[in-house]
Amino acid sequence: MKIIKIFKETISDGFGFRYSIYFSGCTHYCEGCHNHDTWKGDIGRALDEEYMDEIVEEINSNYMLDGITLSGGDPFFNPAELLEFLKEIKARTHKNIWSYTGYTFETLLKDPTMRECLDYIDVLVDGKFQKADYDPDLYFRGSSNQRIIDIRESLENDQIITLEF
Repeated sequence: MKIIKIFKETISDGFGFRYSIYFSGCTHYCEGCHNHDTWKGDIGRALDEEYMDEIVEEINSNYMLDGITLSGGDPFFNPAELLEFLKEIKARTHKNIWSYTGYTFETLLKDPTMRECLDYIDVLVDGKFQKADYDPDLYFRGSSNQRIIDIRESLENDQIITLEF
């Protein structure tokens, strides 16, 4: 897994004051993507133990953070590595986690590793960015087809529960 950039304090990638991590790699190739240089997955800094320790320290030392956001590329580009990252970051920070993905929630449920990742994510913004559905007035998403899903509520109720702003 490679990380292309980190925003240590942002209000653009989810509700509240967030620490956003952008991963390299994506197979969705959305027209109009604002991070198309991440598609190949070959740029950025490899996520090793030392880098993970740095990230955790930055998160835990900032008392103002409301949570962590994962974006990219697509964090689900390497689902097995994402799962290990999620387990560790959740255990070591206990923060609320949002994740963006070009996959739909329904697709993630069908893959055992991707499904297990959802156990560590609180909110999911799902679906490919669609240039034709772009709307600059939407909160926390780029196109109207994308959904902001409360993962815990959705899994508990066996139906998609979206958040509206």
